[in-house]
Amino acid sequence: MARERGIAGHKARSGPIPISAPQAAGVRRRQAAIPKVLLRVVEARHAILQYGPNHVVFLQGSPAEAIFFVCKGRIKLTVSSSQGKSAILAILGPGQFFGEGCLAGQSLRTATATTMNEASLIRIPRKTMIGLLPKRQTFANLFTSHLLSRNARIEEDLIHRSFNSSEKRLARALLLLASSTGEEGSEQTIPNVSQRMLAEMIGTTRARVSFFMTKFRKLGLIDYNGGLLVHPLLLSTILLG
Repeated sequence: MARERGIAGHKARSGPIPISAPQAAGVRRRQAAIPKVLLRVVEARHAILQYGPNHVVFLQGSPAEAIFFVCKGRIKLTVSSSQGKSAILAILGPGQFFGEGCLAGQSLRTATATTMNEASLIRIPRKTMIGLLPKRQTFANLFTSHLLSRNARIEEDLIHRSFNSSEKRLARALLLLASSTGEEGSEQTIPNVSQRMLAEMIGTTRARVSFFMTKFRKLGLIDYNGGLLVHPLLLSTILLG
C-alpha cells in the first residue's frame, strides 16, 4: 500500500501492520471505539499504521490521497507560511478523523500532521471513503458529526482569539488538550506539550504563556508530574472570570 510522504528528510519510519479479526477487536477494546465498517477496511487492507512520537504522517503540500482515523495517540496539525512562520491548527485525539480535505477537492495537503506520542491510525483511501459514505448510514452519521464538531470548534477558536485575553485562551487550550487524552477524572495529564507549542496555539508569546502557567500552578490549577497535570474543574473557573 502506498504511504503518503512529504519532502526528503521528513518520512514517517513506521508503516502498516497486518491485523487479524481478533487483533482488530482487541484494538477496539483497548483504544478508541473503531466503527465496524472501518474494522472491515482494516482487515481488507491491513491499514492500521503504527507511529512513534514526532513522526510526520503527511506534509503540507504533499498529495492528499486519504483520510485518517485516530485509534490511539494525539496528532498535531500545523500550517506554515512561505516566510517561515507556523501555527498550530488543532490537536486531535482518539476517535477523530483528519485529512478530510481530500473529499472536498483538495489535491494537496494544506497542513502538516505530526504525531505527538505513540499513535495508531487507520488510513482510508479517498476512493474507499467516497464508496463507504452513501452505503453506510451509521458511519456517514458519525463522519458528519465529526465535521459539524470540527466546524463548531473552528468558530469557537475564532471567537476566543478575537475577544478573550491570553489568559483565557491559554486556559481553554489546556482544557481542550486535557479532553483529547481520553482520560477521565478530576486530574488529567497532558504529555509532550511545550510552552512554545501553547504559544502557537493561542497566538501569543512564550513569555506570556510562561507567566500564566506560573500563575496557574500557584493557584493549584495545574502541576507537573512527568507531564502537565491539569485540574479541569478548577481551571475552568478562569473562563468564567
